[in-house]
Amino acid sequence: GGGDQLERLFGVHLSDVRRPLVGAEEFVNEVLNDHVSVREDFMRLKQLPHPANASGSFSFLNYPFVLKPEVKVQGLSWENRFKMQNEGRMSVFQMLSTGFRDSPYLKLKINRDTIIQDALIQLEMMAQDNPQELKKQLFVEFEGEQGFDEGGVQKEFFQLVIEELFSPKYGMRGGSGGREAKLGCFYHFIVLAMFSFVEESRECWFNPTSFENDSEYMLIGIMLGLAVYNHVILDVRFPMAVYRKLMGYPVGFEDLKHFHPVLGESLSKLLRHEGNVEEELVCSFSMSYEDVFGSALTFDLKENGSEIPVTNDNRKEYVRLYADFVLNKMIHKQFDAFKRGFGMVVDEYPLKYWFHPSELELLICGSEDLDFDALERSALYDGGFTSNSQVIRWFWEVVHEFDENQKKQLLSFATGSDRVPLGGLSKIKFIIAKNGPDSERLPTAHTCFNVVLLCEYASKEKLKERLLKAITHAKGFGMI
Repeated sequence: GGGDQLERLFGVHLSDVRRPLVGAEEFVNEVLNDHVSVREDFMRLKQLPHPANASGSFSFLNYPFVLKPEVKVQGLSWENRFKMQNEGRMSVFQMLSTGFRDSPYLKLKINRDTIIQDALIQLEMMAQDNPQELKKQLFVEFEGEQGFDEGGVQKEFFQLVIEELFSPKYGMRGGSGGREAKLGCFYHFIVLAMFSFVEESRECWFNPTSFENDSEYMLIGIMLGLAVYNHVILDVRFPMAVYRKLMGYPVGFEDLKHFHPVLGESLSKLLRHEGNVEEELVCSFSMSYEDVFGSALTFDLKENGSEIPVTNDNRKEYVRLYADFVLNKMIHKQFDAFKRGFGMVVDEYPLKYWFHPSELELLICGSEDLDFDALERSALYDGGFTSNSQVIRWFWEVVHEFDENQKKQLLSFATGSDRVPLGGLSKIKFIIAKNGPDSERLPTAHTCFNVVLLCEYASKEKLKERLLKAITHAKGFGMI
């Protein structure tokens, strides 16, 4: 079976460690990571027939602590590809044996005007009828558009879905459209529909008083799982506590302080208070919060909590129970449904055993380290262009002059996502190809293959004008 061999050997669990004496990065073997063949190592892990696999008894993937996150991502890619192929074969076998037509792919047909409804309805039907369908390879088709999904269409699909879900209409982004609510005597936050938005950390949390039923949260969990399973990076804004909970790690006051800075500081002041807590702060082991109508709801943090005052002696217990209520009990229905949906697509193994919560966040969200020097160093050229071509030199001069937003637009234009994968921009196979002589045509892109097509523009100014227009107005998959 899978899992961390050293955890079993020493009987310790990484999830219990908050501040390790030796950081996980100290165990990573740089030389090994530079030379290991992840494909062959994965074959040994699965004990597949292979000339180089004599015994199938050893795989570095069984010892993930020595591997870089980007190497483990490659292993996860092989694992998911293996599962997709198995599901596809099972569909073909069922079709041959029963005559029942069953697609080897998970196909979603989406109308841009009703993208959320289309996606959630189709996914809900699959989740109810046959959840294994979710583990097939995903293909997305936008109605009325010509574009075979080699990866670029699904990247745009996820990007549009997340933008829509994070809008105030669905209650996941921004203060506009929401209302302020009170959490106990310490903190105010913005409540929207399904999620609350913490302005100080710019992160979203589950709304315990949402009208949405559990199936809505489950479907969002499915969407997140599909993105991981199909290796699509999402622009989501969840705190680390969500990734810890998804992986079964405990959460507590430390997590609360990170995504609720004001609330965390208020509770910290309570712990540091040098006077008489009972007389001067007047709190009990209960807390009040508001529902969507603004009505007060009261919850006892322990039995008869409203009658038990917080004192200098029991204030640590109060803070622990307060954090547990906010992070766990208050949102258990919503989060359990969300986690259930995520688990329908993403199995506990190998995700839980290969990755830490911080790595899971990078796996899902990527990073924002827009190192375009690294992208330039790793870029490839085609169609007659080389790194010394005049247009290519102009291109990189223009790109390095871009502000951060323009760089994100270029990245989205070329790859379908403005997020940076684990390992940095050098891990993207970025290609610039020649698209004919100088003309008025705009640059175009094949996001499925991360290819930018450039004409041999006559001047740097013209290239910049054409490129900015292309990346600003690019949307949709049509014929180039």
